[in-house]
Amino acid sequence: MTEPFTTTTSGAPVASDAHALTVGADGPVVLHDHYLVEKLAQFNRERVPERVVHAKGGGAFGTFTVTGDVSAYTRAAVFQPGAETGMLARFSTVAGEHGSPDTWRDPRGFALKFYTSEGNYDLVGNNTPVFFIRDGIKFPDFIHSQKRLPGSNLRDNDMQWDFWSLSPESAHQVTWLMGSRGLPRSWREMNGYGSHTYQWINAAGERFWVKYHFVSAQGVHALSDDEAAQLAGSDADHHIRDLHEHIEAGEHPRWTLKVQVMPYEDAKSYRFNPFDLTKVWPHDDYPLVEVGVMELNRNPENYFAEIEQATFAPSNFVPGIAASPDKMLLARIFSYADAHRYRVGTNHAQLPVNAPQTHDAGHSYAKDGNMRFEFAGATTPVYAPNSRGGAHAEPARAGESSGWESDGELTRSAATLHAQDDDFGQAGTLYREVFDDAERSRFLDTITGHVGGVRDDEIRERAIGYWTNVDADLGAALRAALRADGAPVEVGEPGTASEPVRV
Repeated sequence: MTEPFTTTTSGAPVASDAHALTVGADGPVVLHDHYLVEKLAQFNRERVPERVVHAKGGGAFGTFTVTGDVSAYTRAAVFQPGAETGMLARFSTVAGEHGSPDTWRDPRGFALKFYTSEGNYDLVGNNTPVFFIRDGIKFPDFIHSQKRLPGSNLRDNDMQWDFWSLSPESAHQVTWLMGSRGLPRSWREMNGYGSHTYQWINAAGERFWVKYHFVSAQGVHALSDDEAAQLAGSDADHHIRDLHEHIEAGEHPRWTLKVQVMPYEDAKSYRFNPFDLTKVWPHDDYPLVEVGVMELNRNPENYFAEIEQATFAPSNFVPGIAASPDKMLLARIFSYADAHRYRVGTNHAQLPVNAPQTHDAGHSYAKDGNMRFEFAGATTPVYAPNSRGGAHAEPARAGESSGWESDGELTRSAATLHAQDDDFGQAGTLYREVFDDAERSRFLDTITGHVGGVRDDEIRERAIGYWTNVDADLGAALRAALRADGAPVEVGEPGTASEPVRV
């Protein structure tokens, strides 16, 4: 058997892996040593820009198998009875940089790509059913408030609480974040949520509103603050390692997908805006309906090629699934795909991990751009409409028909207050009725430490008012705890939990 030999990227044999071409044994390196130049230039460009959010993460491949029957609600092939679809999942922290610890207190991204027979369907969610804001215009400001100060390059409690206390719609998600589920023990042991409200359309053209819930078969387990801090120092890649090792050992994690289904007309008069990303739908109103099981059973062969370059976009729908009037979803439909065009490249969808795996991929009129390597035949038309036998749009195949955008009654109801559209009610319910006594005690400790790191008196007072609006007793307990700790509490003062929450 012939031994493999080193080549340049163009395939030519390489004379030496160890020695650059020089003038004499000890002379200067010559510029025309093209292999040396190639190696160094390639090395300088090994990294693509990291994601602005969700920079640190990992993932795996698997399958989604339908176990229920939701064909009455959607015509999407991926969710039809008995269907089995290959998929990719990527889990991540939200605010941390690429090298940050996996166990910082932070929401976790839960991004899924289904390689369906009708094209790729991406579901980009989190391990929480809600989010901090309900309008995409605030997203850059929110992320800036959770990142680093431009001067010191440090995260800052004042900056975080200044934004949160002036954005009361954040209360529900901050309550989730500061609670036990803000520190998952592993990616395997957390639930995932589509978070947004989506639209399903059945074969008859009937429309429904849905929310996705991926329930962990491994149970939901959390770390304590002390455990998370210890792991941040001893194994910053704890969650990446855990997922990889369990799959390698044949212990494949599973999640059961269940959905809540709301009839189309219900949205117009529901007690709060069902398209508000800061709200959940109580299960008593819309019970969970089983769809299928997601199993992750194959680790990536190359992290960069298959995880770092993987791109997930809420704009990747398939027939039978569509958007809702959720303002955050509508903003993300633009921003995610645009981020991928910047970060990975114009033709990122041609990379194997992102490419559709349909037998009949049809024809796209997308043309040229950086790193394009797929192209149609020389005589294939590159424009539409055309009379040269080129591909043409098929509304019936796509499932397009008059939707909510032209339903004035619905769009008006989605833009106005419903009967119970306050910002603090669901956060208070979560604190009082979902948390147990031990969780409420830990929750008070967590917010005391974090608000205690606020130096500005006005911002601190707003933060106390924020939690008082969530629950009056909680606000009083927080004020007493801060007073007992001594005020003001300086960031970095010994004995204070002053490290900002990474969100």
